[in-house]
Amino acid sequence: MKTQFVRGYFAALTDPAMTGMALRVAIVVGTVLFTINHGAALAQGKMTRIRWFSAVLTYCVPYGVNIHGQYMMKGRRVAE
Repeated sequence: MKTQFVRGYFAALTDPAMTGMALRVAIVVGTVLFTINHGAALAQGKMTRIRWFSAVLTYCVPYGVNIHGQYMMKGRRVAE
């Protein structure tokens, strides 16, 4: 059961029915988090390679969380 869930989740990461909303959420939430966590470093010109990697993850996390929420809701609707 767990393996099926994980495979379904990874498939959902690129599901066109879910990606639009997830991208919008990632842009808005990711930008807020980027500003909080990296804004000063960006303004001061102190963005390192590691910090840029972290900045990319700042956008990936809300995307993944949103896809997870959509995937769970889709599963609940199917179960009902």
